[in-house]
Amino acid sequence: MNKKRVCLIVIVVTAIALFYGFDLQQYLSRDFFLQLYQENPLLTIGVFFLAYVSVTGLSLPGAALMTLIGGAIFGFWVGLLVISFASTIGATLAFLFSRALLQESVQKKFGSYLKTVNEGIEKDGAFYLFTLRLIPAIPFFIINLVMGLTPIRAWTFYWVSQVGMLAGTMVYVNAGAQLGQVEELSVSGILTPGLILSFVLLAAFPWIVRKIMDKVKARRIAADEHQETDG
Repeated sequence: MNKKRVCLIVIVVTAIALFYGFDLQQYLSRDFFLQLYQENPLLTIGVFFLAYVSVTGLSLPGAALMTLIGGAIFGFWVGLLVISFASTIGATLAFLFSRALLQESVQKKFGSYLKTVNEGIEKDGAFYLFTLRLIPAIPFFIINLVMGLTPIRAWTFYWVSQVGMLAGTMVYVNAGAQLGQVEELSVSGILTPGLILSFVLLAAFPWIVRKIMDKVKARRIAADEHQETDG
């Protein structure tokens, strides 16, 4: 193991240890950022952005909660802009960490088993990653780490993730924005049309994505069969 890889491991482990050792997760709350936002909006956006990038880059738990918090604090449009870029940059960092620390050893040991996967990624990596990004059932951080073991290009990973995660980010940020408008935790306060619609979208999103991807896959299969027939 070379010195660069050892240094990277030390940095990642130290960062995770500091996060839990100093109980920094307590600051990933709505009240903390809301108070800071009222005092200094730009500083809050910067702090929130860096915190989100750090959480996702180190594959720590809390990204989904932070997305809701971001929507509640910043509103839909500002929250969407900040979280969309922060989540993608953090995901790309996790991808690069995985590639730097694990790809070489995994490919050497299991290269024969991963041959088909590697060929599939090289041929259709962008669409494959885009499909994964649209499936909420697959944990966000797992996709980042696993894709780091494949030969997909970092730039392709970034822009596909940016586009692929946008729909899900919009749904969660909107839910957070609607929660942020709730003035009291009562039945009448929570059961507003906007918040009800947000929760309906959260529940229906996986089903909608599955239906869309089934149609896309069916069209791709039909197109491939048509090309084989013509050939």
